[in-house]
Amino acid sequence: MTGQTQAAPAGARYLPIVLLLFAGSGCSALIYETTWYQLLQLSIGSTSVSLGFLLAAFMGGLCIGSVAFPRLDLGGRHPLRVYAMIEAAIGLCAIVVHLAVPLVNYVYVAGAEHGMPNMLLRGFISAVCLLPPTILMGASLPSIVRWLKATPGGVSWWGLLYGGNTAGAVFGCLLAGFYLLRLYNMTTATFAAAAINFAVAGISFALSTRVPAQAVAPEVEESAPAAVADEGGPAWAVYAAIGLSGATALGAEVVWTRLLGMLLGLTVYIFSIILAVFLIGLAIGSYVGSMLVRTVRPRLALGWCQMLLTAGIAWTAWIIAKSLPYWPINPLLTISPWHTFQLDMVRCLWAILPPAILWGASFPLAVGCLARPDEDPGRVVGSVYAANTLGCIAGALLVSLALVPWIGTLQSQRVMLWTAAASGLIMLWPQVRATKSTGLAAGLAAGLVAAAWLAANMEAVPGELIAYGRRMVINTGKSEVLYTVEGRNSSVAITRWNDGAIEIDVNGHVEATTETYDMKLQRMVGHLPAVLHPNPKSVLGIGFGAGVSAGTFTRYPGIEHITICEIEPVIPPTSTRFFGKQNYEVYRNPKTRVVFDDARHYLLTTTEKFDIIASDPLDIFAKGTAAIYSKEYFESVKQHLNPGGMFTLYVPLYETDLRTIKSELATFFAAFPHSTIWANTVNGQGYDMVFMGHLEKPVINVDEVIARLQRPDYEPVVQSLFEIGVTSISDLLSTYAGQNADLGAWSAGADLNTDGDLRLQYLGGWGINSTMEDRLYREMLKYRQVPRGLFTGSPQHVEGLMQAIFGGMAR
Repeated sequence: MTGQTQAAPAGARYLPIVLLLFAGSGCSALIYETTWYQLLQLSIGSTSVSLGFLLAAFMGGLCIGSVAFPRLDLGGRHPLRVYAMIEAAIGLCAIVVHLAVPLVNYVYVAGAEHGMPNMLLRGFISAVCLLPPTILMGASLPSIVRWLKATPGGVSWWGLLYGGNTAGAVFGCLLAGFYLLRLYNMTTATFAAAAINFAVAGISFALSTRVPAQAVAPEVEESAPAAVADEGGPAWAVYAAIGLSGATALGAEVVWTRLLGMLLGLTVYIFSIILAVFLIGLAIGSYVGSMLVRTVRPRLALGWCQMLLTAGIAWTAWIIAKSLPYWPINPLLTISPWHTFQLDMVRCLWAILPPAILWGASFPLAVGCLARPDEDPGRVVGSVYAANTLGCIAGALLVSLALVPWIGTLQSQRVMLWTAAASGLIMLWPQVRATKSTGLAAGLAAGLVAAAWLAANMEAVPGELIAYGRRMVINTGKSEVLYTVEGRNSSVAITRWNDGAIEIDVNGHVEATTETYDMKLQRMVGHLPAVLHPNPKSVLGIGFGAGVSAGTFTRYPGIEHITICEIEPVIPPTSTRFFGKQNYEVYRNPKTRVVFDDARHYLLTTTEKFDIIASDPLDIFAKGTAAIYSKEYFESVKQHLNPGGMFTLYVPLYETDLRTIKSELATFFAAFPHSTIWANTVNGQGYDMVFMGHLEKPVINVDEVIARLQRPDYEPVVQSLFEIGVTSISDLLSTYAGQNADLGAWSAGADLNTDGDLRLQYLGGWGINSTMEDRLYREMLKYRQVPRGLFTGSPQHVEGLMQAIFGGMAR
């Protein structure tokens, strides 16, 4: 008895240190999660299906670890010593994963297929890569809580440890997104996180030599025995409630990340901010729940927490749909990314924090429902954590893969609201039956009526948000929204501007318009390689968009096969409905085959080769797009070109800064030393460009090109060019803006975008508010030289073309 009394204060004194150690564990876990998602997407794609498998594998490992670890016979080893070994093993496994994942490519080359076999292969590879370290992560919480006895104070500290881990995760999320991956690369981030694991392991091991194997947390006088006593309800109800709570939390995160991503921009920084805010709410809620569990009846508190979540979900849905889009703030006024991100953080906190706090409070309250002095703390906490994690997996997969594409984001939020109400009903109804309390019954009935009213009064986000995103504040009232649709990966809007132009927007950003300058750019992506290639037969289009670039190839008599790789199934039929005239109904053309897959993954798995590959992807600042601007991806494109083949890539100059465009050029030149650059101007001002890669040093015989365009079977080509104001071959080729031989000097020393860092998504997101398009264009023209040997043919034609190119800067 005396020994126990002496041991308790000694152990309790070190509780803050243990809390900091577990926060460090959470920090490293989020660095890994951010890095692994980026790393594995390079191999298995970035569709919702592949990301769903990644999420299932990551959280599935957490679930397995939290359930399996407490059932291991550890022979009475010190909990902190066991925790130290787990942390060290996480660091080692993470390093192995980082080194092994690139080998995944060989698996695809050997046997990848499309359709369900491909999805199963993605899931298997994700599990193989992620399960070992994530199982260990799942075991960390049950291992460390075994150090604290299941007293009211101990149960409270279990929740505090969970909250501290989540607070560390906030720091890890921001550290990875804004520092480690922005300034360094995935290798640096991985080793930094592993160093944290090793430091936590070392300190934990040293601490285990100074503290008892089990400590008693300090109590407070008002602690209620009910805080650790079963209140008569079934244990399954607690597991069901916390599982449904996890489902609503991750389901809501999926929906709100999608909607807020459109509102704030699609950059990698926005996704880090949204996740960080969500974790901040969980950490605050965990602290609040840990304090409450000492003095309240946990079952009632957990039930009412879920009922309050109905109001929290409705709050966020209302803020995103009816409040934030109309804040009188123009985020485009500043070119400082820090000012923009501060504003984005405030808007995310205002929208997400209330329900996130309630989700965070749910975990310690659920643990408090089941904790008893004679129970193994590891089993109690591990089982609750597993139930919550299983719910998270189910919610994320169900919402992202089924509910959103089936019923949309509005109805999905209603489903989550009713799921939260069901969770509260599961917890409160047994208490009503046991106590026969009319007050409790009336309160529950009132809560359900309120939930019904809140669900009925939810509203969808405005069409202008889907169309214009962060630019909604300056574009509202200038157009009419004709149509919106929400797909599995993207939300699409069709608008008609007051001048009559039709526009297609994807996830809050313009994809294409019928404006003449925009139509010219889209057709240049197709016409430039198709006109210059002597006899193209097979084409691969990356990204459907409005279908205009791909439709260009239907004009060429020799082209027999047009394959289009598109990530979002709702885009081709939508574009065909509103841009059918401009894209020549390419979607319905018998020569056309549309493959719904991530472009990078498709090129990694297909054995086909093409005469032309034309890419019209989302702008570079959009999260995930940098993977199809990397040197390794460009090398993969080269391997899928037939001899004499060409690759065109749309590159915007708007919303781009100097470092970004130089990086794009340097990376393209590194993969395609024989490159030419072509400009599309608006009223003589720089706007966007087409990069064209050639397998061999290009030689453009102007006479041969003119002869082809004069053939009768090329009449549709001539007509297509005429529709965008190109009346001669000189009009098209005079857009020449340089090549590697001259612009390579301008871009020398720029950051290369490689698979190891995906630097461009960080550079592009940093310069998203830039308005330097014409300045960048003029800078490039300063380096442009007379392209000796590039253009050949009769002196008359070549000299005329040189005059068209160099006769005026704004040609």
